[in-house]
Amino acid sequence: MTTMNVDEIRAILDLVREHELSEFELEFEGLKLKVRKPGTAQAIPVPPLMPASPLPSVSVPAAPGHAAHLVTSPRPAGPVPEADADLSIVKSPIVGTFYRSPEPGAPPFVETGAQVKKGQVLCIIEAMKLMNEIESDYAGEVVAVYVDNGQPVQYGERLFAIRVK
Repeated sequence: MTTMNVDEIRAILDLVREHELSEFELEFEGLKLKVRKPGTAQAIPVPPLMPASPLPSVSVPAAPGHAAHLVTSPRPAGPVPEADADLSIVKSPIVGTFYRSPEPGAPPFVETGAQVKKGQVLCIIEAMKLMNEIESDYAGEVVAVYVDNGQPVQYGERLFAIRVK
């Protein structure tokens, strides 16, 4: 069974704080580590496969930072524009980190109220160090941006609402 030293556990906790993760789980060569912030859903306790010395509970406070590519709990939906049959929703085709602009400090690809063309780049989603340009499948007006810059997104999560022409 693999063991972890205190420095390795601290490094994992620092990553959880830095990336504002609500939950992190690692399982490797018989070692299982699960970190969950207070206020998140409780998991059913899993007994260890092999006897081991008990580890203290770890509570990770929320800290401001950057988003990560790791699995996170879903967050509440963003603002919902008025009901309209002409609205089309652009959803994330991958899991990753959402970026509104091509680089830090640059203006966003699109803003609410902007007119977009089919095939126009709306955002970038970084996944495994690869920058993936997400293009619009619709021509029309951007009426909502559901995700904040630098936030993690899940597959199928709403990114934009576009009122089609």
